[in-house]
Amino acid sequence: MLDYPALWQCLAEVGVASWRTPLEARIRERLHETAHGDFAKWRRTLEQLCACDADDSRTIRDLLLALSPWRKGPFDVAGITIDSEWRSNLKWDRLKSGIAPLEDRAVLDVGCGNGYYAMQMRRTGARAVIGIDPTLLYVAQFLAIDNFLQTGQVFVLPLRLHELPQGSRRFDTTFSMGVLYHQRSPIDHLQQLKGTLRPGGQLVLETIFVPGEESYACTPPDRYARMRNVWLLPTIAELTTWLRRSGFADIEVIDQSVTTTDEQRSTEWMTFESLREALKPDDPDRTVEGWPAPRRVVVVAIAP
Repeated sequence: MLDYPALWQCLAEVGVASWRTPLEARIRERLHETAHGDFAKWRRTLEQLCACDADDSRTIRDLLLALSPWRKGPFDVAGITIDSEWRSNLKWDRLKSGIAPLEDRAVLDVGCGNGYYAMQMRRTGARAVIGIDPTLLYVAQFLAIDNFLQTGQVFVLPLRLHELPQGSRRFDTTFSMGVLYHQRSPIDHLQQLKGTLRPGGQLVLETIFVPGEESYACTPPDRYARMRNVWLLPTIAELTTWLRRSGFADIEVIDQSVTTTDEQRSTEWMTFESLREALKPDDPDRTVEGWPAPRRVVVVAIAP
């Protein structure tokens, strides 16, 4: 499944060859068929995709659908459009002009999902992109897509940020998009992100925020927009304080947006309930729990 020699070579080129020893056994264990109840099925699907005739679009489409739900996309492969839940291209279009150019940069994409953004980063000129996400289905989806697109120098690994060796400040740009509000300790997350960046490297952080001019954060007592694992929702002023207290400099907001049901919705490729069901039917500016509807901010900052 995973091209290990190419991965080790890529890590060496980035300057983190030492990662191989602590990570290899963990990655191989998580990509073993016993790691998840459906993983053997996903592996067979990947093997069938690799053996498919490129012109057999019907079979390819059925096999890709077998890897549902597709959260991030869209992807176009073999004449097939994977219409994912998120129209992730809209977010990418909003942020790409506000970040430091990615040409020839080594990039870490934390919580990368199925690698949609990682592939965009590589196409924009990054020399290497290492994506990490603990969800094995997303790793399988990336491998399925990459079988056709052959992006090169992009990897999605079944890891969490805290599992990476500490002190390896080698990346020019680190992305953390849609991750911070899932962290019980956002400051710890920001410190870990800083630890991946070379001095002068750029953090690109995207998260949900709550409206307000003052500096404060809210903790949903149970769920937010039907999500259980949402811990702290800051105002932009509070988020900026967190970044500054974590040691980041040159903090800049490059985008604010309200998430709409045009950007996040159910499709044939993600048939479960989506944003529409998370908002009040009579007041779409509020979640079903009464919180402000999701607003997202993208912030860039420089590591010392």
